[in-house]
Amino acid sequence: MTYRNFLDLSDAGPDGIAAMLNDALDRKAARAGFAKGRADADAPLAGHTLAMVFEKNSTRTRVSFDMAIRQLGGSSVVLDSGTTQLGRGETVADTARVLSGYCDAIMVRTDDHAKLIEMADYASVPVINGLTDASHPCQIMADLLTIIESGRSLPGLKVAWLGDGNNVLASIIEAGALMQFDVVAACPQGFQPSDADVARGQGRARVVGDPREAVEGADIIVTDTWISMGQAHADTKLAAMMPYQVTADLMAAAKPDAKFLHCLPAHRGEEVTDEVIDGPQSLIWPEAENRLHAQKSVLRWCFGQIG
Repeated sequence: MTYRNFLDLSDAGPDGIAAMLNDALDRKAARAGFAKGRADADAPLAGHTLAMVFEKNSTRTRVSFDMAIRQLGGSSVVLDSGTTQLGRGETVADTARVLSGYCDAIMVRTDDHAKLIEMADYASVPVINGLTDASHPCQIMADLLTIIESGRSLPGLKVAWLGDGNNVLASIIEAGALMQFDVVAACPQGFQPSDADVARGQGRARVVGDPREAVEGADIIVTDTWISMGQAHADTKLAAMMPYQVTADLMAAAKPDAKFLHCLPAHRGEEVTDEVIDGPQSLIWPEAENRLHAQKSVLRWCFGQIG
């Protein structure tokens, strides 16, 4: 079987990303009125099983991938380190070999990007990045789908990021280079993205200290939680981040029709106010749902059905 891994957006490139987004739009529209558990009419992955490996907690990734493979006609198996031999010292390489014998694809959500790479190196089926400390490409596929659904074309957009220079920002910067839009990230000192992450933007990404400079003229404003899973609730970090909170006043400095995105879960009152996240410019609920639709197309791309 010919297959492709989806470890980062660059694995698909601009043409692959565009093909997946177009497929997601078509398949989402074709499901209008369907019950959530009903398979797509063509069930393109009937008989296929997706192994989902979780070393980090999850709501959206777990449910969206489970429903994605079901709607494509397949099934899933959920594994976590607390109930598998991964938690008792079996190597990632050995786990990859074993899962490849049982399942048709593997999705991994883990802390260390090196584990994802090792899984892909030793698996003989497609491996998908469900999140690592370095990147979150599936989330950005959902974000791009949401932006397009809002009536915008990706080339030429200005996307403003506020807050922590984390893995989600790294993937947004990579998307900017691939899909020809600009990213301006406002981050406090000590919490900026690495030079390597900024370099992913191929000249389309820059980092500033002033949040108003970032949002001025922006089409899309994005943020994420400041305290990630597994991190201590650091008062020092929160204090540094508070000037970067997305407020209605800050949204007003962007374009009048600017939209707000957040990958969730949100810490309301920290990185964003209720007024913004629940306001008319917020697209967080369609964005969350689009994890499902985008990942269906990621799965199809991995099996060579599109792109």
